[in-house]
Amino acid sequence: MTTLQAVFYGILQGLAEFLPISSSGHLALAHTFFGASDAEHLAFDVLLHFATLLSIAVSFRKDVSALFGGGLSVAARVFRRTKEPLSDRERLFLYLCAASVPLLPASLFADRIEALGRSAVLVGTLLICNGILLLVSDALPAGTRRPERLGVPRALFIGCTQTFGILPGISRSGSTITGGRIGGLNGESAVRFSFLLSIPAVLGASVLELPSFFAHGIEPAMRLPCLVGFLTAFFTGLGAIRLLRFCSERRGFTYFGLYTIAIGLIAVLIG
Repeated sequence: MTTLQAVFYGILQGLAEFLPISSSGHLALAHTFFGASDAEHLAFDVLLHFATLLSIAVSFRKDVSALFGGGLSVAARVFRRTKEPLSDRERLFLYLCAASVPLLPASLFADRIEALGRSAVLVGTLLICNGILLLVSDALPAGTRRPERLGVPRALFIGCTQTFGILPGISRSGSTITGGRIGGLNGESAVRFSFLLSIPAVLGASVLELPSFFAHGIEPAMRLPCLVGFLTAFFTGLGAIRLLRFCSERRGFTYFGLYTIAIGLIAVLIG
């Protein structure tokens, strides 16, 4: 892999991870059409995911700090058996935990699902489905519910929609934003909850790949491309998060939906 290819993959990951256009689908198509060995793209993809995880932590540092405090506060409640009403940060922490539960059984099929990414036709079909999902999301009425008042049943529902995001071609952010909109969140709140929910999802997926990552290691020739790709994905991710938050305020997911439908059609035809 050349440094120029690393920049391309970094930009692709940074944009597609946060914009509702499916990073897994785009990376799968890129690996299929440009070519890369399993050992190469495994180590590289793990680093790209950690880069985008870092960009979430930076962009939502106040929320991440509040969630960390909420987690500690909930743990203290368990030991002290406190019966006082839950604070907003404690509720948000518990709702994110509840929404993360459906991913646990879905992760058992990760290897089989990853193999689906080798079929350009299947990835293209799922990209078309993703585009339709985004068009539906834009057509939903704006809700008024805050993430801190979501409730466990709605949090579990959003978590179930997140499981579709493990398919190569279905956007995790797109599915959870749509789930949030159905659950009564407005666009901005749905984006915020989606990004916070992605922290345990991306972190968990990356941790599962760490054994293979350390087994293969990073070849000397790949060190510079990996560093360049990591930095590119991080800074591109920061920009993509700002763009999606801007679009969420203006119900602007339709363009992303039309884009993924177009890319899906091209992938099906070429595949």
